[in-house]
Amino acid sequence: MTTTLIAIIIAYLVGAIPTGVILTRLVGGEDIRKVGSGNIGATNVYRVAGRKLGVITLIGDALKGLLPVLTVHWLGMGMATVGMVAVAAFLGHCYPVYLGFKGGKGVATALGIFLVLSPLTVFCAVIIFVALVWKWRYVSLGSVSAAGAAPLLVLLLEKDMALFLATLVIAGLVIFRHRENIRRLRAGTENKFRA
Repeated sequence: MTTTLIAIIIAYLVGAIPTGVILTRLVGGEDIRKVGSGNIGATNVYRVAGRKLGVITLIGDALKGLLPVLTVHWLGMGMATVGMVAVAAFLGHCYPVYLGFKGGKGVATALGIFLVLSPLTVFCAVIIFVALVWKWRYVSLGSVSAAGAAPLLVLLLEKDMALFLATLVIAGLVIFRHRENIRRLRAGTENKFRA
């Protein structure tokens, strides 16, 4: 139990590292929380600080989910622990202690998590994401749709209840964190993605 608790705490603290904030400060840019959408994630960094920094932020945020989950998975700590560690890393990104619990929306961190737990789910979710963003140019629409499909994909492809429940929590939080985007999509005022 102690080992599991330590793993969960470490996963949260790793997930809470604000990649976008750190990177934009390192290059002498503005505080990413005060420009663009105010979000610390890759999409806002991409729009405000450019493609290169946006891609590096995406990779960094994905690694925050991938590394803790990969570690406990490799240590053979059991799928229930792996699921809790995955949720903890995800919550760290969304509610980081280092930024007063005001973080990102978690899509890239979830991507890193599921690259370990269910690569086939990632493959299918990425197809959904790319197709919707390509067709309508809304990153938020692609993100919410891919997140919504993820629990069903995990259930069909992995057939593991602990993993399904972790996916359900993560997907629900991704959608919840996009609630303002959903309102703007419905109102027709959401920003479109420009490559």
